[in-house]
Amino acid sequence: MNRPSAATTRLPAIFLAAMFAAAKPALAIEDRADIEPSERSGAAVDYKFTPTAYFVRGEPAALDLNLRGTTGPHTAWAGFYRRGGEFQQARLGYERQFELPFGRLIASAQYATRGFWGGAATLEAGRELFGLIGWGRTNLKPYYNLNFDPNDSVLLGAGLRLPRDTVLTLFQVRDDRSASAQRITHFVFRTRAARTTRWTLDLFHKSGWTAEDDPVALRASGAALTFDYERYFARIAWDPRVNFTSSNMLRIAAGLRF
Repeated sequence: MNRPSAATTRLPAIFLAAMFAAAKPALAIEDRADIEPSERSGAAVDYKFTPTAYFVRGEPAALDLNLRGTTGPHTAWAGFYRRGGEFQQARLGYERQFELPFGRLIASAQYATRGFWGGAATLEAGRELFGLIGWGRTNLKPYYNLNFDPNDSVLLGAGLRLPRDTVLTLFQVRDDRSASAQRITHFVFRTRAARTTRWTLDLFHKSGWTAEDDPVALRASGAALTFDYERYFARIAWDPRVNFTSSNMLRIAAGLRF
């Protein structure tokens, strides 16, 4: 395997910094349902680096590297996924948050090598008690990222913000493009035990037809636990029947914000 040059490893940071050079600070979200919102430090650009290892029995281990930058209503990311010598893919994405009188609208677009294009939009209506509705579309090319929900889907949900920076969110992501009836329902509990720490627990249940050549009905439940301490974080997730296949996946991530 060829080792990347120093110039190559600097490209994601250069890309993000150039995009955000003239933006003003505000909040931006990381994912469609705001499971792990961005932490703002007051810097011109806040970066988050997330290396993730994927383990599936009988398959080569995979590694994903993701660098995300946030400033003002803008978020952009660059990532790279590699699974042994079988598959690799680089990706770029951009997300924009629009504040509304009754909530916010988040729109995103993604590009990845191997010809992938995709986009999504999510409306969050309400403040303490809020509703979620979203829609995503791709050109159906292969795509690996940090999100294992269906990409061509609708999202419906609701949430409640409580004291101590505690948020409860219940939402479902449902494939609305194929006949697979695939859907994943998430219950997310996020709380800040102290000023420098935060816990996020994501319990999810999936059902639908498998994505294999001879499809069968599938039901499985999994969980992901994330712990944040100051600028560091770690995450472990157990995802049975990952991507609606017969495989089970363990995901381990650890990273930092800077």
